[in-house]
Amino acid sequence: MPTLIIASRNTHKAEEISTILGNGFDVQSLAAFPDAPPVIEDGDSFAANATKKACEIASWLESQALGQARPDFVLADDSGLEVDALGGAPGIHSARFAADDNEGNAADADNNAKLLQELADVPANKRGAQFRCILALTALGQANSTELFEGVCRGRISQMETGEGGFGYDPLFIPDGYDNSFADLGPATKNTLSHRAKALAKLAGFF
Repeated sequence: MPTLIIASRNTHKAEEISTILGNGFDVQSLAAFPDAPPVIEDGDSFAANATKKACEIASWLESQALGQARPDFVLADDSGLEVDALGGAPGIHSARFAADDNEGNAADADNNAKLLQELADVPANKRGAQFRCILALTALGQANSTELFEGVCRGRISQMETGEGGFGYDPLFIPDGYDNSFADLGPATKNTLSHRAKALAKLAGFF
């Protein structure tokens, strides 16, 4: 069974990836490695950021005496929301959309509030959007060789937040073919439709 270290301390993301991949993989987050260094996501694309995270964490793990079984792979995810009416924004800045440049990531509630404000005058038929995910998979011992997997989920931005589930922009994003947000639909449905699910399906096929 391959062991995947998710290059993130975001427990929501790690749990979602583990659920989607199922029992064929041992999925762990960086919470198991508290000394892992932060990776500055300064790339100009999802692919650049995901690749940088996967390679840097893989290199760090290779340099450590872990005192436990060494994982097989590092899996890094960079993903975000691309809104048609905003020219593809917030894109790679999705997690820090409402933050000042030096503040790091913003709270989900602040990002959602800013998005609604930016789209306040945009009619329903012009609120198209998509979630895009790029996964970067790097094998330990092969930090210069990374496989990329992409997933996209089209939908639209609603005019108010609905639902209690999910995280990030889920309360605002209504996937094509549905009338409810990701937060309303719940994880079982979301995990068959989402950008991350589509990218992970490609990754599972790679194995």
